Amino acid sequence: MHWPSRRFKLFKLDCSIDQRYTFLSMKKVNQKHISNHLLAWYKKNQRQLPWREANDPYQIWVSEVMLQQTQVKTVVPFYIKFLKIFPTVKELACADLNKVLKAWEGMGYYARARNLHKSAKIIIEEYDGILPDDKEIFLKLPGVGEYIASAVLSIAFGHTHAVVDGNVKRVLARLLQIDSPVNQPKHHIIFKQEATRLMGKADPANFNQAIMELGALICRPKNPDCKHCPIRQNCFVFLHNRTDQFPKRVKSKPVPTYKIAVGIVRHNNKMLITRRKPEGLLGGLLEFPGGKLNKGENTQAGCFREIYEETRIKVKVDSYITQVKHAYTHFKIVMDIFYCGYISGDVQLNGPVDFKWIKLTDINNFAFPKANLKFIPLLED
Repeated sequence: MHWPSRRFKLFKLDCSIDQRYTFLSMKKVNQKHISNHLLAWYKKNQRQLPWREANDPYQIWVSEVMLQQTQVKTVVPFYIKFLKIFPTVKELACADLNKVLKAWEGMGYYARARNLHKSAKIIIEEYDGILPDDKEIFLKLPGVGEYIASAVLSIAFGHTHAVVDGNVKRVLARLLQIDSPVNQPKHHIIFKQEATRLMGKADPANFNQAIMELGALICRPKNPDCKHCPIRQNCFVFLHNRTDQFPKRVKSKPVPTYKIAVGIVRHNNKMLITRRKPEGLLGGLLEFPGGKLNKGENTQAGCFREIYEETRIKVKVDSYITQVKHAYTHFKIVMDIFYCGYISGDVQLNGPVDFKWIKLTDINNFAFPKANLKFIPLLED
């Protein structure tokens, strides 16, 4: 149907973001042409990664859990180490949680490790050690969401489930000129539908990996390599020279920064460490006592107060060690670390769930948050 230009302008002016997307998505896209070119490019250009050589669903599952919030180059050594320690789902299920967290130490987002451990136990107890290949069942495992389920079931079992991560959203936003912000959860369904449509009857395992690989290597957030993109002739943004305008994002709020004081409490040639609650941020990890400063409070006073509130022991702040800066997803910390001498009192925990007095030589037996790992090499007996 031919619309008069005036009517077309009114439509563009009055429609919502999702309506504009619906209009754009009605453009004819040669699905088969795109998938064929994408798969051919992937076959020739894919990176050689250890999990791509795996046929074991367990190994694929571990890789996807690690890759969910961590860059590929960081994951590779952790993946290799983790599978050496826990080569099967049974060995993971039977392991002590502290050992699992130690193997995960330094990669962050420790809820992934805790949920992987819980899920392994369920798989052993309820599914005879075999990963379920039914999506509805798989989604019931701790820590398994839409992304993990789709990735594992498509790559390990060949099921037709499109995977949508940040790389895929970026490719689709540019390819189809989608105005919906990629960082708003309410628009996720749009990208899921288009990924499914583009996959069509293509091999789901390779298609999913190919489109994610394209986003990682070619369709990068900044300076995309459109010259070498195998589907650029189908890309609305490329053809209209609007690559720098997509994907659309809603501006995030600035993250707060908190000042933290931590004490290395020494007594009888040992140091005090406490264990965080099993749930929540850094759940189950060991750390040195301390916490957030009150407004206007100096670091030494805050260190003394936090240690007493957490453990009910009195200490004296002896000397300054260093300052550590660390960023989490929703906030940042600036942490000052002190040596403290034990004065009196028995440990009575308020917040932490366990404590230990350890020798410095034994510190590598325990799993600590990454912020602690930044200053642990500086500690002395």
